[in-house]
Amino acid sequence: MTRLCVLDVDSTLITAEVIELIAERAGTREEVARVTEAAMRGELDFGQSLAARVATLKGLPATVCADVLAEVEFTPGAENLVATLQGEGWLVALVSGGFREIVEPLGARIGITLTRANGLEVDEDGLLTGRTHGPVIDREAKAEALKEFAADAGVDLSSTVAIGDGANDLAMMKVAGLGIAFNAKPIVQQQADVALNSPRLDAALEVIER
Repeated sequence: MTRLCVLDVDSTLITAEVIELIAERAGTREEVARVTEAAMRGELDFGQSLAARVATLKGLPATVCADVLAEVEFTPGAENLVATLQGEGWLVALVSGGFREIVEPLGARIGITLTRANGLEVDEDGLLTGRTHGPVIDREAKAEALKEFAADAGVDLSSTVAIGDGANDLAMMKVAGLGIAFNAKPIVQQQADVALNSPRLDAALEVIER
């Protein structure tokens, strides 16, 4: 029987918040970090917070994504978690409120092809416009992505796991058979099925029924 595990990316699969690394290059990291923190606590609408943060990136060369990709690090145990589940026949997917320019190549490094994330709009000069394109991947879109991936693979929702750390992950964690809060904000720890506070992401293997 195929099962599905959906992972958030920023501060879950990887240690950083990608938008903050990009904002560092625009000189807006502190401003962006404040908005990110408020959104993850559930104090701000995600779509509005995303628009506000991405607007600060206007004018950066699109090549900044490759620079940031070279910097990011997997959370300790992340690669082992993915490899173990894949070795047992699980589908693993990445669903992120971050950017596909980072998420897709990150997934490819560890054999994950199912991804969903926001796209950064680039102008004809190869510069970021300060906007995203395509549907915004907010908390409801994350839940829809999990349901869609499960349906496409013929996986019952009771056989799905969602792992994340921010308020944006709550809807997909509620939809999943098991929702795991990983080093998460208080509101997420309170509402998840399991709150996991560990330096290693593969600690999740201890609570996932396999």
